[in-house]
Amino acid sequence: MKNNITALIFALAIIIAAYLLGNAYMNRTSEEGTISVTGLGKADFTSDLIVWEGSFSKESFDLQKAYSDLEKDKEVISGYLLSKGISGDELVFNAVNSRKNTRGKYNPQGQYTGEEFLGYILTQSLQIDSKDVEKVEKISREITELLNKGIQFYSQPPRYYYTKLADLKIEMISKATEDARIRAEQIAKNSGGDLGELISAKMGIFQITGQNSNENYSWGGTYNTSSKEKTASITMKLNYKSN
Repeated sequence: MKNNITALIFALAIIIAAYLLGNAYMNRTSEEGTISVTGLGKADFTSDLIVWEGSFSKESFDLQKAYSDLEKDKEVISGYLLSKGISGDELVFNAVNSRKNTRGKYNPQGQYTGEEFLGYILTQSLQIDSKDVEKVEKISREITELLNKGIQFYSQPPRYYYTKLADLKIEMISKATEDARIRAEQIAKNSGGDLGELISAKMGIFQITGQNSNENYSWGGTYNTSSKEKTASITMKLNYKSN
């Protein structure tokens, strides 16, 4: 009798366990799936702000003379740039930087004996910020004309920016989101299901590269300033429920 009761309990335990396992499996397979997609937003644009920098210097044993000569060059450079159409608001002269120019002295045995003073070097830089990109580009190419005025001017390559970047970023996010949604709908359609509600959205890094360049994207974002013609892009990763 006792053995029969034990066998009955054992059989009931097996039946209950099998039911629970089967129910768990059915619940697992009936859960809604997810569809993860990444969309791309991309646009070409032309820079509308140019920043151009340059510098000039004078050297003399007399500090006061070096400063006076530098001021004369500044007047010539300022007049030249204003005659080319640069306005006073666009042109900024930075503070003068001065340093002593020296070189080491050595005796016939090659031993260091001190420094020789070669004079003072005074340098001043300027910066032009303008929305007239073509005008400043032309001036930057023609600045060697100052050599004919006896001024040695060191020019830096222009940098290009876009003042409507915030609006462009919003536009790119919209394009990337729409691209991702279309991809998700196509995946759901191909799998015979329906696209459910949006679970999450994650924005990628905003990238700006020169058009037709071989620049690589960066994890921290690329921001090209050397090209006037640029390409902006951004990605959006969306997760949807799949019904």
